[in-house]
Amino acid sequence: MAAARLCFGCCGPRPEEPRPPEEMTLLGEGSHEEEEHLPRKDYESLDYDCCFNEPYIHMLEKQDSRTSSRNEAVRWVVTLFVGIFTGLVALFIDVVIKELMGLKVGIVKNCIELLSVKGYLVLSLLVLLAFNLSFTFISGLFTAAEPLAAGSGIPEVKCYLNGVKVPRVVRLFTLVCKAVGVLFSVAGGLLVGKEGPMIHSGAVIGAGVPQRIWRKLGLQQRDKRDFASSGAAAGVAAAFGAPIGGVLFSLEEGSSFWNQMLTWRTFLCSMTAAFTLNFLPNPSSDNTAWGSFYQPGLLTFGQFKCPEGERGCQLWTVLDLFVFIVMGVVGGLLGALFNAINTRLTKHRMKHVHNRHPAIRVLEVLLVTMVTTIVAFTAAMTLGECKEVAPIVINVTSPVEQTVQYFFCPNGTYNDMATLFFNTQETSIRQLFHQEATFSLQSLGIFFLLFFCLSCWTYGTSVPSGLFVPSLLCGAAYGRFVGNLLKMLPGFEHIYSGTFSLIGAAAFLGGVVRMTISLTVILIESTNEISYGLPIMIVLMVAKFTGDLFNHGLYDIHIELKGVPLLEWHPPHGMDRLCASDIMETSLSYIYPHTRIQSIVSILRTTRHHAYPVVTENHDSMVERRARAKANTMVSNNIKFRNENSLTRANEQMRRIMSRRSAEIKILEDQEQRSRSGSMDSRNAEEDINFTLMTSSVELYRGLSPTAEDHGFGDKFKPLTFHGLILRHQLITLLSRGVCYAENTPSSCQPTLTYEELTEDYPRWLDIHDVDLTQLHPRMIMDVTPYMNPCPYTVSPNTPVPQVFKLFRTMGLRHLPVTNDMGEIVGIVTRHNLTTENLKQKLKDSQHNA
Repeated sequence: MAAARLCFGCCGPRPEEPRPPEEMTLLGEGSHEEEEHLPRKDYESLDYDCCFNEPYIHMLEKQDSRTSSRNEAVRWVVTLFVGIFTGLVALFIDVVIKELMGLKVGIVKNCIELLSVKGYLVLSLLVLLAFNLSFTFISGLFTAAEPLAAGSGIPEVKCYLNGVKVPRVVRLFTLVCKAVGVLFSVAGGLLVGKEGPMIHSGAVIGAGVPQRIWRKLGLQQRDKRDFASSGAAAGVAAAFGAPIGGVLFSLEEGSSFWNQMLTWRTFLCSMTAAFTLNFLPNPSSDNTAWGSFYQPGLLTFGQFKCPEGERGCQLWTVLDLFVFIVMGVVGGLLGALFNAINTRLTKHRMKHVHNRHPAIRVLEVLLVTMVTTIVAFTAAMTLGECKEVAPIVINVTSPVEQTVQYFFCPNGTYNDMATLFFNTQETSIRQLFHQEATFSLQSLGIFFLLFFCLSCWTYGTSVPSGLFVPSLLCGAAYGRFVGNLLKMLPGFEHIYSGTFSLIGAAAFLGGVVRMTISLTVILIESTNEISYGLPIMIVLMVAKFTGDLFNHGLYDIHIELKGVPLLEWHPPHGMDRLCASDIMETSLSYIYPHTRIQSIVSILRTTRHHAYPVVTENHDSMVERRARAKANTMVSNNIKFRNENSLTRANEQMRRIMSRRSAEIKILEDQEQRSRSGSMDSRNAEEDINFTLMTSSVELYRGLSPTAEDHGFGDKFKPLTFHGLILRHQLITLLSRGVCYAENTPSSCQPTLTYEELTEDYPRWLDIHDVDLTQLHPRMIMDVTPYMNPCPYTVSPNTPVPQVFKLFRTMGLRHLPVTNDMGEIVGIVTRHNLTTENLKQKLKDSQHNA
């Protein structure tokens, strides 16, 4: 770093010399700076592949076997702490939500008991509205402060683990807004869950815990993504008490790159999070002593068993499988309907709500809260049935008398509709799973319809909101309705209604999110009953296949609506008809190994690319190359690809020339104005930097722009030999640290940066507009060869698209250069070239041209 500072002065003017406005214009610091901005893509890929440049290799050479072992041990320790912190956050969320819910329900219950005698039930409704509106208003404020805190966060985490850079998705502020906001959105009576936000919280913790030790261990972006994957798995484990399901969730729904070591670390993280919850005392439950590891997780379904004394009862039989399959089909249809309605609502929100002032989003949240509260209160008061309390036990620690609600019912009876609406959703699910003769068909049907509509309307509002538990509760009501209905038929008197409630929950949730393997394991671990594995698996598969006939899963729909370039597991059907040359991007912006500061700044300011090929020109004439290629079919094809690429290269260079000519015209106008006013000092031509910059423009771009004197188009556009890739943030870092040398000195005078200095700004990389260009001399030269990646993955133009897709996704690439067998770059493939929409369009264009 000392060397960099020592040579910093040689790359810029002396402090006492003012920067001429002409030079500032050529460097992009003029008054027309905003006009040079090009629209940027909303999403880009993450750097998962290692950049084996010289600083990274020098850093590896300093590490011995002991250092490598220590770093690996630190990774395991960090993984352990990620699991512990995720469990603590989940415990905090669960405790606070139960305390807030207990406070609200207790006060409302007392108001109902006191005011119902006097006939002032409206006052009780107003008290309930006051609580709910206050809670959701606070939640809406947190989401207004950080919009990424809205929703469950699972679509964003899925995109991040897929390799998409979602801005601010793993920031600490996002975690605070998500974790605190979900407390008040759930306690405020909205039909949302806390499990989805826990998964997002775990991913943020996984990405943020190792941040402090990042550069000391020489970690890459891939390590941050691996820790985020482990944190997401820990969130699933903490929410459902399903450590194995958490690992499968990260594998099925998240990471595009996986290995055996990541499996072990993710399993350790999820297991640690799951058992941290019950190791510590939970004041909101009967577990007040520390050290208990029984039934970890915040959502446990209790023990499934037939009521005592009922003969002939079985949890399920083989004949019930046929009913389960039909329930899976209906669940898939209901899930598809849910997704279709929510898609329409989301599009309307994106068009009329989300693009307006944040206050509009908060008002929408308050409107949803008010309607939900009024509907729930009115349904419990007018549509619920009063039933006698039966001392049946849900599980060992939670008798019925502690979970039923007595609203608007005489002594000795309880309100079945109020029991579903005014308990926590987890408690209502356990009621539907384990209570016999507790809910009437009318109450179940009405509750399902109301809950279906309200939860569909709620998901997508600007509050932290999960989807798992609301879908489980809605499906459990549907399944319990089917079970109670079947009990009225002859031959089904001894069925266990809780089983059908569980199957209905799985069918509806599977129809909404379209998860299979991980969801099966999560439900099995939550029920602690392995015998339910077969029916749950069959129902989830049937629900997924049925729903896929109409639309995608809800998470995938929201990802698609946001325009995120998510890469699926496989390319669309028929892609073997296309090759890399059909989908690659041929409009390239490139730099040379030794490039002037002036050109680098101009390229960075006038392009939005995140990587640039480092190339040199091949000065053999096109005629000579064609003569050598006559007997070689592959070389002939390569020349064909190059000719197709020449036009886009011409456009690129013409754009650069026009940009410079505009700057030169502006300089000439300024010079003329200054000369007229008499403020222009007389200088020699050699000393006038403006004159030097203008006269050097032809030299800088010689051989890159067509002129009238050209004898042949192909002779002027020489083939570009590919040497490596350099990233945008690397170039900006080199500029900000003055890594350059004078044109009359050898490149060895250029200061060098270590790996720590090159990555010091991570993850807040500088923007080119944030670099102090007054310290840069336009005529200085930068040698980028030590910092480029000389060995990126490359493919041939004839490589089939399925192979390109598999290589790009499996290896977690960000840029995939396309080179011919002569080492010439003819294009580049990015994530946007491999999206399903783009591939289908390319295939359609190919078939149309054929």
